[in-house]
Amino acid sequence: MKVTGREQHKRASEITFEVERDEESGWLTASWDAPRGQGGITTQGRDLRELEQNVREAVRCHFENGKLPGRIRLHFVNDPVLATA
Repeated sequence: MKVTGREQHKRASEITFEVERDEESGWLTASWDAPRGQGGITTQGRDLRELEQNVREAVRCHFENGKLPGRIRLHFVNDPVLATA
């Protein structure tokens, strides 16, 4: 299957990481799977600030050829629940 320049641009304009919190350690884990099984990125952080930094660094390393996505979206798989009592 041939990928057109327009499809390549669309695919690289934004990537979405799925973010989950590890129940035992409390660390946040973010993962993204590249299209067509061509690898991906997984990283973690103790808190959201560290996770964001690690995601940015991992994306820069993965897209070494300078074709960084325009945006990185973090999708939280589990919504936080706040107790009222």
